[in-house]
Formats: sequence, C-alpha cells, structure tokens
Amino acid sequence: MRRDPLFDALNAEIVACVRCPRLVAHRAAVAASPPPRFREQTYAARPLTGFGDPRARLLVLGLAPAAHGGNRTGRIFTGDRSGDWLFRALYRAGFANQPISRDPADGLRLTDAYITAAVRCAPPANKPTPAEFASCEGYLLQELRLLARVRVVVALGRIAWHAYLRARRRRGQTLPPRAPAFAHAATVELGDATLLIGSYHPSQQNTFTGRLTRPMLQRVFTLARRAVDDLGRGA
Repeated sequence: MRRDPLFDALNAEIVACVRCPRLVAHRAAVAASPPPRFREQTYAARPLTGFGDPRARLLVLGLAPAAHGGNRTGRIFTGDRSGDWLFRALYRAGFANQPISRDPADGLRLTDAYITAAVRCAPPANKPTPAEFASCEGYLLQELRLLARVRVVVALGRIAWHAYLRARRRRGQTLPPRAPAFAHAATVELGDATLLIGSYHPSQQNTFTGRLTRPMLQRVFTLARRAVDDLGRGA
C-alpha cells in the first residue's frame, strides 16, 4: 500500500509523544519487567499509531494498547488475545487478508478498514485518566480529518463509543439531540451518513466470562460489512 505523507507526519508526532508522565512511566516499567513468556523480547514501549487502509470506509476504534500486546509489538491489537478475536472477525467480514496477527511484519493487510485507539499508550489497569484522554484526543481528531471516506465506525466498548461522539462534537459534526446509549450491536445513523455501531470490547474480561462470544462479535462486523457494501452500491 502506497505511503501517505500526511499520515507519516502524524504518526511521527504520535510515536514521539511524552505528554503524559504516568503513561510514559508505565509503558517503560512494563517493558522492563515482562512476564516469562515475553522475557526474551524487546518491547516497543511507545505510543502507538493507528494502522490500515488510508482510504478506509470502516473505522474501528478501541480504548488503548494492551501492556503486553501492542505495547510489546508496536501495533495496536497485535500480539494479544483481544486482537485474535478482532482480526478473525475482520477476516471473516472481508476487511483483513488473514485471521490472526502476532507481529507487525507478519503480512496482515486491512482493506477498506482502519484501526486506531482513543489513548495511544498502555495505561495502568487499562484505565486512562480524563487528562490522558484529553492529551490524546488531538491525534484522533487529526486521524478523522485524514480518514475522509469513513462512513462506518465500530466502537469497541462504551468508552470508545463516547470518545467517538466527543470527537464528532469537537469537529462540529452533527450529533443526535440526545446522546445515543451504548449497547452491543447498537446502531446509530448520524447526520452526515455515518453509521456508528457499538460492540463489547474483545477483552479477556468479556470473552472469558461469555459476555462477548465470537458470534456476537461477528454480528457486529457483518453489520459493518453490509453498511460498507451499501455505500458502494449507492456511490
């Protein structure tokens, strides 16, 4: 896929970020004391960019990198169990060329899809502070400006759902009079022909307890596939 200089400039700014001292310290501490299964690996331990097709019509928005997933591999959702669930669903829906990704160099390619996060560094206990969300929001706003073709957004979790709606407000885009409630497989048609779809996050907390099953997650990306296909037919 041809490189985009605007994305390159944004991504260079993201990976150099040191705005949040707590996150900078945490990502380094995790890398300095990994679990035994990763002890021989060198952690990226830096802020993570989004990745995928710069002409995507589907945006997948998560919360933040996993401490021993993206914080280790250098790419969000890559090398952790949440990613195993996500990439399998994307593959089955025709947005990815393979169902699993353990390393950024393993050949994964996304077609018509782009993945990013509301917060770019792995936070302690997976809980960013409001100030950390605010520090990262500008990066999401810049991505949304560059991803001009996006018309379908899958928000992985309640926090990502509200982060996307907040970003739309910051950009002056149309919002419903009443904030739409998050629910799994909930859909909201927004004023500029954008469809927002909610999904429980494929975290181990959700998948191990059965709150989220593979068919439930697949349903979300089947909805996304149909919505993207409908856009193509209407073009």
